[in-house]
Amino acid sequence: MERAAVFDVDGTLVDTNHLHVVTWWEALRQAGHRVPMHAVHRAVGLGSTDLIAHLLGEDRDQDQDAQLSAAHTALYGQYFDRLPALPEAGALLKRLHGDGWAVVLATSASGPELDALRRAIDADDAITATASSDDVEQGKPAPEPVEHALELAGVSAERAVFVGDTVWDMRAGRRAGVHCVGVLCGGIPRADLEEAGARSVYADPADLLAHLDDSPLA
Repeated sequence: MERAAVFDVDGTLVDTNHLHVVTWWEALRQAGHRVPMHAVHRAVGLGSTDLIAHLLGEDRDQDQDAQLSAAHTALYGQYFDRLPALPEAGALLKRLHGDGWAVVLATSASGPELDALRRAIDADDAITATASSDDVEQGKPAPEPVEHALELAGVSAERAVFVGDTVWDMRAGRRAGVHCVGVLCGGIPRADLEEAGARSVYADPADLLAHLDDSPLA
């Protein structure tokens, strides 16, 4: 395979962003932090430590980070058996695999959470590799997750397309030098995705699949 389709997962292939918003909000509330849900939503897509720093600032009590992250994991874990794939997410990956693309997931999820997301997508036969948070030192918006995905696929940036739903995804993809495609199903406005680096934007995986022949993934 000489070309790679790299996908973010949360909010891009699986409809989980608002579950993350509620469970991060509750984890923060339990620790005495009052953070508006709209602010949490804008931070979704960052790794746990970066998300906490983004919301609480660098002058926070960093000794509390592990407790906050554990609380979020426990709350979010209650949904692992019923995470909903976005429309045609699995079909999109299978189509791309059939068309000769190396399909690679680039996500901050790992362990049981990543397993649950893959079960929801139900397209394991189409997935060439997965770059998880366990594999990199810096998460998005650093380019490392996308660069690692390209290494796994054995493909240069010029031969890759990265699909994501957040500004963090678009910034990571742009810094990695790949063609960035945004989707609106994570709840981030089109203008924000385009400003962050998206060169084309679709509603969701089903919309991208329906217009695949006219897309960067043609």
